[in-house]
Amino acid sequence: MTRQAREVLMRTQEADGSWKGDYSGPLFLSPLYIIGLYAMERAPDAPLRDGLLCYFRAHQNEDGGWGLSPESPSLVFTTVLTYVAQRLLGVEADDPDLVRARAWLLPRGGPLGSGSWGKAILALLGLYEYEGLTPTPPELWLLPKALPFHPSRMWCHCRMVYLPMGWLYGRKARVRQTPLLAELKRELYAEPYERVDWKAARQRVADADAYTPRSVWLRAASRVLGLYERLHSKRLRARALEESLEQIRGEDLATHFICIGPINKVLDAVVWHLARPGGPEVHAHLERLPDYLQCTPEGVTFNGYNSSQLWDTAFAIQALVASGADRALDTLARASHFVESQQLLEDSPRPERFYRHPSRGAWPFSTREHGWPISDCTAEAVKACLLLEPLGLNRVPRERLAQAVEFIRSLQNRDGGWATYEPTRAPRWLERINASDVFANTMVDLSHVECTSACVQALVAWRKVQPEAPVEEAITRGLEFLRRTQREDGSWEGAWGVCFSYGTWFGVTGLACGGAAPEDPALRRAVRFLEEHQREDGSWSETLQGCRERRWVDGPTGHAVTTSWALLALFACGEADSRATRRGVAWLRARQGADGRWPREPLAGVFNRTGGIHYDTYLRTFPLWALSLAERAQRRAFPPIQVLTLPPLESGSLSP
Repeated sequence: MTRQAREVLMRTQEADGSWKGDYSGPLFLSPLYIIGLYAMERAPDAPLRDGLLCYFRAHQNEDGGWGLSPESPSLVFTTVLTYVAQRLLGVEADDPDLVRARAWLLPRGGPLGSGSWGKAILALLGLYEYEGLTPTPPELWLLPKALPFHPSRMWCHCRMVYLPMGWLYGRKARVRQTPLLAELKRELYAEPYERVDWKAARQRVADADAYTPRSVWLRAASRVLGLYERLHSKRLRARALEESLEQIRGEDLATHFICIGPINKVLDAVVWHLARPGGPEVHAHLERLPDYLQCTPEGVTFNGYNSSQLWDTAFAIQALVASGADRALDTLARASHFVESQQLLEDSPRPERFYRHPSRGAWPFSTREHGWPISDCTAEAVKACLLLEPLGLNRVPRERLAQAVEFIRSLQNRDGGWATYEPTRAPRWLERINASDVFANTMVDLSHVECTSACVQALVAWRKVQPEAPVEEAITRGLEFLRRTQREDGSWEGAWGVCFSYGTWFGVTGLACGGAAPEDPALRRAVRFLEEHQREDGSWSETLQGCRERRWVDGPTGHAVTTSWALLALFACGEADSRATRRGVAWLRARQGADGRWPREPLAGVFNRTGGIHYDTYLRTFPLWALSLAERAQRRAFPPIQVLTLPPLESGSLSP
């Protein structure tokens, strides 16, 4: 069974040595893409249009709406954008599925009930008024950098989204109005558009979209910014718009017009279309937009990143080595070449000017062209390289690995943990002015168990090959962070995977790698937690709802990925021969198909607690990894019997 799973993983390797899977999931991205094209007076060709519509139809909920992901309850934010996108693609208003969508939307206020990002996008189309938005003036970029709420202190994904939003808000940008847009105004609102109280609409959010309540601090900030908007200086506004354009240019050049993510990718393209119509920036953006398109069995959608290639490849290497590197040498050699080719060899252009952390020696989540380095991606790449080194397959020189280690050390936070792209720049209280409504933890890049564990593991691995490396203090502080963040029930809450099985796997592997023995109290609590959540059939199962509710929520059936994470955690705790482990391994083996694969499963990835995302390669990587460790443990427990062989007898040596 392990052999078949290994062959599946090897067979699905890309020609460049990577693994490039489906990274779709967020349902609001395709509508944004379509709206962005419309704003730039373009439209997808017929095959792409049909593929996008198929995907929309495949993921409409029974109540008529659309959620943040295919497994999420309906939100006004996603539903109104998806409705508008389909109308822009030529679907008529009397289409039965759109009639169902309106029946769900209108009682919830239509666009008035949408989360703030949806309102901002609709304002660009003239389907919502800027007076009804939480103000995002571009002048924030002109504030002293030392202020805790300067945009450069926000989590980089957040500031890169609000950067083009601020430019569009500052310009009160609006596309050319058409009869279709006039029809949409009549379809989307329960009252005449001209009678809407936009001031009141600013604070209005439907219950479905109000995951993160608007705090008194956010409401106060909104009032202050609203007052500023009425009194702002035109000269200062023009200067702020130019500064925003310069920051967008810096992002474009550093990422080769890929951008950090799909939201700012589309919005940056629209900004350039409005600021420099037909200019080279517009053409450069249009060339890279297809990087985000993803073909799926349900149709075509827009990915949550340009890819997850480096991340997936680093894990695939570790799984293949665990399964028996001698059986996959050619595959591992190609993978090593890909990893080497994606390391960032220099800092981004003018990093201080564009508030970028030095990136030399790091690895991104996807590809070198993307240009944004990440702590745990760098750590997993370092771990993979050091695993390949004894096999003679590592292509990254020690000097460059040392640069990666220095990058990891530079990202460690004061609390001992690691965040994602940068050290934490803002105070925790800044999260109180999170205006996204539908997401949590968008403002501050805080330390995470996954990032911290991966970085600790990489530093420990580096210390083994470079005993003199000054990493001891960083390791110690990282381990202390892991111990502090363990929950009372023995688990860790994951931030980027669903959810407690994922976080607990990272938590225990970090501690075990750092020297925690199987009898360590933290590991024993983690074992009890996993045993308590094992299903009767031996599997484990978690759903995206658990991320939203911040508690373990079982799915209707076991999940191979969740079970694999639980098993990997148990192996790290020294539980290779426990009853829970044996039952989990038996279920995983029984679940595997004759072709070596496991059946398709619910989403295993998440961001900001509510955004589900699909990691296509997880189902090919983690079950292989878990079963490989099980087989290795079995071989240690039952080594092959050594049969004594005697030399052949000479003729006549024995008498009858």
